[in-house]
Amino acid sequence: MADLHDGPMVHLSRIYTRTGDDGSTGLGDGSRRKKHDLRIEAYGTVDETSSCLGVALTQGLPEGLADLVRMLQNDLFDVGADLCVPGEAGERLRIQPTYTERLERAIDTHNAGLEPLNSFILPGGKPGAAWLHLARTVCRRAERLVSHLMEVDGEAVNPEVLRYLNRLSDLLFVLARVANSGIDVLWKPGGGNA
Repeated sequence: MADLHDGPMVHLSRIYTRTGDDGSTGLGDGSRRKKHDLRIEAYGTVDETSSCLGVALTQGLPEGLADLVRMLQNDLFDVGADLCVPGEAGERLRIQPTYTERLERAIDTHNAGLEPLNSFILPGGKPGAAWLHLARTVCRRAERLVSHLMEVDGEAVNPEVLRYLNRLSDLLFVLARVANSGIDVLWKPGGGNA
């Protein structure tokens, strides 16, 4: 089996193809689905998560986070590639447990330097942190869509994708806290009525 991480996996010579003008889009197995199909929604939302991370990168993240965020963007393209090929992948890219394990190590490393929380925090703070929080919520939506897709399409979805997205949203929460330099805005229940 070829190493799928060596060199480009696609070649784009034209940006438009006109094949989607009928409201359908092609999957990695050659089949076509409506653009509002749950599978398309799922990997489109994964792409949206990556775009939020791209904006976070423009906002001046703390030292060491930018490389990690770029790696996460690359992972998200892998997740999208996995989701766009239903069922058996053959030699196609699939998310493996090592992806999720890498996220867990990053969570443990970055969370170790943060103060424990005794309240929920409000998303926001520094611009990079705010975008990481937005990426986290978009990632949670992608996770919900994949969970629904697994219910509908069953064995045609790699369950490791769901685990990866779950752990990614946890990591993005931790990274947002790191990007805020440990200065979290805490939720004050009923605080808006004071």
